[in-house]
Amino acid sequence: MKIIVKIFISFVLMSAFACTKEIKYQYDVNDVSVKQQGGEKNNRKSTTEFISIAYADLFGSNIPSSKLSNLSFAYASFGDLKIIEKIIIKNLLNDSNVIIPPLPSLNGDTALFIANSYKKFYNREPNEFEKHYWKDLIRTNATITPVTIYYAMMTSDEYRFY
Repeated sequence: MKIIVKIFISFVLMSAFACTKEIKYQYDVNDVSVKQQGGEKNNRKSTTEFISIAYADLFGSNIPSSKLSNLSFAYASFGDLKIIEKIIIKNLLNDSNVIIPPLPSLNGDTALFIANSYKKFYNREPNEFEKHYWKDLIRTNATITPVTIYYAMMTSDEYRFY
């Protein structure tokens, strides 16, 4: 019994004088709300709105009612909306009357072209990352044209919402 008492007392003493880790530093972290610019757009454009706005963005005028009717019919009768949206945008961009800035303005003042494109399609200014991304892509890739950039922006998810 004396051995058990000695072991118990030893255990209590060791527990009392055991190493404890002190917290020397405590860092306060502030809550940060992270939002994607343009991410607050949560209203999806209707078929008519999407087609009308895309046409107005590219041609600078209202879409004729017969053309709107034909494109709306094609849009409604196609199963995969993302594919038909891309086809509609591609066909609008290939029209000979489309108003797209010429290549020299893209190479001459890339920052202005990017800012104007974001205002036109997304109704906002590009953030610093977007500016850097497009400038780098345009300057390092000779095959990038204004039509390619317009197609990329108009087929993005952000363009589909307002």
